[in-house]
Amino acid sequence: MSVTEMFSYIQGFLSADQDVREDIRKVVQTLEQTAREILTVLQSVHQPSGFKEIPSKCVKARELFCSVRTQIADLKTKFPVEQYYRFHEHWRFVLQRLAFLAAFVVYLETETLVTREEVAQILGIEVVREKGFHLDVEDYLAGVLIMASELSRLAVNSVTAGDYNRPLRISNFINELDSGFRLLNLKNDPLRKRYDGLKYDVKKIEEVVYDLSIRGLAKESESAGDK
Repeated sequence: MSVTEMFSYIQGFLSADQDVREDIRKVVQTLEQTAREILTVLQSVHQPSGFKEIPSKCVKARELFCSVRTQIADLKTKFPVEQYYRFHEHWRFVLQRLAFLAAFVVYLETETLVTREEVAQILGIEVVREKGFHLDVEDYLAGVLIMASELSRLAVNSVTAGDYNRPLRISNFINELDSGFRLLNLKNDPLRKRYDGLKYDVKKIEEVVYDLSIRGLAKESESAGDK
């Protein structure tokens, strides 16, 4: 093979690779758009009147996740299954965002932490790497940490809406989450930086709870709940 033939072959390989990446980008763009639509639906829970609409907003979000599953199914056809990590950077961010949205929906519904398996089911993907397109552990954890930040905001807005008991429940949940992350030896730099942000979320929520306590609102809320 001559030098010219060799480089012609390489160019063919590069062109084919670029075509694959372009196909992936197009599908990822549709996923990003759907993720924005889900976020828009869920953002309304932060409004004073939004707390009463939480059940209906979660139902709407789950309907949109049907589109996510269809789009991910399309994404799976754009590259060889064994090359997941070769192209992972293309969908890593949106997958973390979708993991956050799934976690937020489950929290709003049950006030519990979503499992990695539940997120994978909601997105229509696998948990086990060998089975193909899957939810990487670090992507799941990143999504959970994004949710923690969203909950700190929800705690503040709960007070504005007159729901004084919700920040206490969020505080307990976030503290448990923080304890769980302390058990992990995080070597992924972006993930470790996100975890550093959790410390600020914990502090922010503690300040909300403290403010409620010194104003006597937390006790009033608990008494009202007992009645």
